[in-house]
Amino acid sequence: MNENTLVIDDKNMMVMKLLHYFITEKSYTPIILQGAENEIWLENLNEDYKIVRIVSAYIHNDEQYQFDVFKTRRIIKKIKSKTLSFNLNTLSIFLDLSSNVQLNPLKNLTSIRVDEDNDILQNEIIKTNFPDLPNKLTFTEKGMQLFVKITNDINAHNREDQKKAEAVFEPKKPVVTLFLIFLNLVCFLLPKLFGIDDWFLETFFTYGPLIRIGQYYRLLTGAFLHANLFHFFFNMYALYIIGSQLENFMGRVKYLIIYLFSCLSASLLSITFSGNGASIGASGAIFGLMGSLLYFGYHYRVYLGNVIRSQIIPLIMINLLFGFIMNGIDNAAHIGGLIGGLLISIAVGVKYKSSKFEQINGVIVTALFTAFLIYMAFVFAA
Repeated sequence: MNENTLVIDDKNMMVMKLLHYFITEKSYTPIILQGAENEIWLENLNEDYKIVRIVSAYIHNDEQYQFDVFKTRRIIKKIKSKTLSFNLNTLSIFLDLSSNVQLNPLKNLTSIRVDEDNDILQNEIIKTNFPDLPNKLTFTEKGMQLFVKITNDINAHNREDQKKAEAVFEPKKPVVTLFLIFLNLVCFLLPKLFGIDDWFLETFFTYGPLIRIGQYYRLLTGAFLHANLFHFFFNMYALYIIGSQLENFMGRVKYLIIYLFSCLSASLLSITFSGNGASIGASGAIFGLMGSLLYFGYHYRVYLGNVIRSQIIPLIMINLLFGFIMNGIDNAAHIGGLIGGLLISIAVGVKYKSSKFEQINGVIVTALFTAFLIYMAFVFAA
């Protein structure tokens, strides 16, 4: 039989067409599941339907359908844990579902029956959530030519996604992080070498009363000062470990913006609650980097979900807890930096993931947060 006239089963061709649409048009990615036969799971955590299932198995009665729902919910629960998601709206597309089966509405789980292209044209759920899908099911190719085209398109899209992921995660030299560590080192050593340590600290530490009368530079300079060798080495070690990773993920310019804004937000919240106390150290900015890493990890949680859950979140919680139970730790600066780093990351965006709409919202929220901190620091706490 000629390859151009080879007839492919209608149901399998529908599977291929749907895969072509969801992967190449909507950027869903396949989920590898063990034991899931005759069904394909796709995910795009930026869509309203985070999960799409294409089920080709024959479901012949309500009992079998209810078992499918039970099995689906168990798998969704595992995906929630992996991706740090609370709600995963799921769309199940059944290609071989008996007309006797009743599809009742379920929380976060929608099921539709598709026997032919016309079912997609008429389905209200498809019209509302994927209005362009019906137009994407028409191809000029037929038979094996269509199969080859769809396969090639999906493979090309997957290769492009792989290139993007490699560009984000490929190790790069942490130039900005090393420069920041160098600045901290200079600010730590030079005053000691020239015998002006006390003067240097008094001139540049973060101190609310002096900042309020116009010495605004202290909002940033205090983050480059350290009280002793242990304080310096502890913060620089954390900066190198966390900063190197974030600079690699976010890029140098965005990373520097995140670091400096985290310094600013940490200092503003610090002087709100410190009264006449002084504050120094890079820990507020480092908490900002952890907040940014959380946001980055949220977008790339398919890759980093386990790391965020098992390492980053516990690290943040433990350090905040120490700040509450131990004296001499400026936890207000830590919280201010953490929130500031998270919000400014929304504004600058994550490469290949953040939309312009999301970034605009991030700019607005960051501006409101900054205005709130300024009011608290210069009006409320004055």
